[in-house]
Amino acid sequence: MKPLSHAALALAVAATLAACASAPPQTATPSAPAPAAHNASTAKQAVANLASASGSLVSGRLTLAPMGDGVHLAGDIGGLQPGSSHGFHIHEKGDCSAVDASSAGGHFNPGAQPHGRAGHGAHHAGDSDNLVADANGVAHVDAHVSGVSLGGGAANDVAGRAIIIHAVADDYSSQPAGNAGARVACGVIRVTQ
Repeated sequence: MKPLSHAALALAVAATLAACASAPPQTATPSAPAPAAHNASTAKQAVANLASASGSLVSGRLTLAPMGDGVHLAGDIGGLQPGSSHGFHIHEKGDCSAVDASSAGGHFNPGAQPHGRAGHGAHHAGDSDNLVADANGVAHVDAHVSGVSLGGGAANDVAGRAIIIHAVADDYSSQPAGNAGARVACGVIRVTQ
């Protein structure tokens, strides 16, 4: 029986070697590179038309453009109480369909960071300083959000996401959203150029 086993083994080895020799060489299939954490913007400009939410009268229009290490936001938000402060964030979903804007999801946070204040340690990519309304109830926005891009589809791309104005000021520390109260306005960031 041993001679037969050795013969069978030798035959199996020979067949395996022949199969390997006749098989075409395998080549690596190229795969798409993983998106970089901070890809450059591909869009030149976007707008967000903010409509009231949660029964408020708050509305406005913001323009967004790539600038330096992120995106610059400018415009006016009206319908606020004179002299009041309001949380102002980019949220993860570009959906303002819910009456209370809850459809926009949580703060935009591709880096899985805790909520905080932009420029002061760890924070969500969508965190921004509070807006302050003037004596006429208008907040004049001139803000920069670092570490995000506009267009291109990278993990840090804000195009197609929502901007939310909250009822009260963000305390910059309460988790997960700064205890900024109801969402009083919502607008989707839409690329225009």
